[in-house]
Amino acid sequence: MTTISPITENDFDEWSGLWAGYLTFYGAEIEGEVTAETFARIVVDEELHGAIARDDDGRAVGVVHWLTHPATWSRGEYCYLEDLFVDPESRGAGAGRMLIAHVREWAAARGCAKVYWLTQEGNETARALYDRVATHTGYTHYQIAL
Repeated sequence: MTTISPITENDFDEWSGLWAGYLTFYGAEIEGEVTAETFARIVVDEELHGAIARDDDGRAVGVVHWLTHPATWSRGEYCYLEDLFVDPESRGAGAGRMLIAHVREWAAARGCAKVYWLTQEGNETARALYDRVATHTGYTHYQIAL
């Protein structure tokens, strides 16, 4: 059975392998210092959170990162699920669904008004899951790089 637990300092090697897979999937390159700082913030910072999924053999198969922020349309904070990745060899076994459920339960326990996330339009595998566990809002994402 897949288990979900908070990411700890001992998870760096497995986390970094999954993180690298996530970055490769999105064609992103991030400096090693940023990766190291991201991991440190996940295990130390109280504002950036992370969980790791492990299969029956204890092998790390997925990760999720999230944060909360105040909102103008709600009294409760919003929970932004920033990163979700499941190793391609482990997809379809429920780890992604369980990681999303973990974040949802965490956010509900803290009084958040909602959990939301973004994905690429062409990410059909992930979107098939997302369409089963969430509502597609129809919004389009814009950004300005600084």
